[in-house]
Amino acid sequence: MTALLEFVRYLLNLYSWVVIASVVLSWLVAFNVINPYNTFVRSLMMGFDTVTEPFLRPIRRLLPRTQGIDFSAIVLLLIVFFLQSVVIGSCGSGFLMPLACQQ
Repeated sequence: MTALLEFVRYLLNLYSWVVIASVVLSWLVAFNVINPYNTFVRSLMMGFDTVTEPFLRPIRRLLPRTQGIDFSAIVLLLIVFFLQSVVIGSCGSGFLMPLACQQ
C-alpha cells in the first residue's frame, strides 16, 4: 500500500511540473519569445493541452471571469499540492499514508 501511495505522489509531482511547464510555454508564446508555428513548439503545446485541459476546464467554469488573467492553473496546482501533502502525506502526516505505515 505504501508503494502505491508513493507512486501516486510521484505522479502528482510529475503532473505539477507539467502544469508549470504548460504555463511557462503559454507565456513564452503570448509574449512572442518563441514561435508558435514551429512544429516542435506546436507539438509541445498540443501535448501539454491534452494532459492539462481536462482538469483546467472545470476549474475555469467555476472561477469568475477576470480581465484576461487565467488563475485556473494556480488553482489546479493548489489542488495537486493539497493532494500530495494533506491527503497522501508521509508516514507522520496525511490521511492515507499513516494508515499504510501502520500495517
